Amino acid sequence: MPLWSRFFGRKQAKEPASAPSEEHKGFHITPKPIREGSHYRIAARIEKEVAGVRRIYDLVRADTVATPEEARALSLAKARQVIDEQGERLFD
Repeated sequence: MPLWSRFFGRKQAKEPASAPSEEHKGFHITPKPIREGSHYRIAARIEKEVAGVRRIYDLVRADTVATPEEARALSLAKARQVIDEQGERLFD
């Protein structure tokens, strides 16, 4: 470890750029994989306007994958699955 790193700390790893958002059954899904070391945790933000109020649910799964592209694709798939199973109950 270089000497200056000891004084100023390590650089924080950047989160992978999020993929384009998508709509599913009136819900807005934005994949937001979380980098953890050399892997990426599956995560997404699910949003919907309910009774004039914007509701947000942050989905974070225990699953990790090796590439950010795979993490984005699986984040979208898991978010669609949660919406199909729970619908607006997701925000209760």
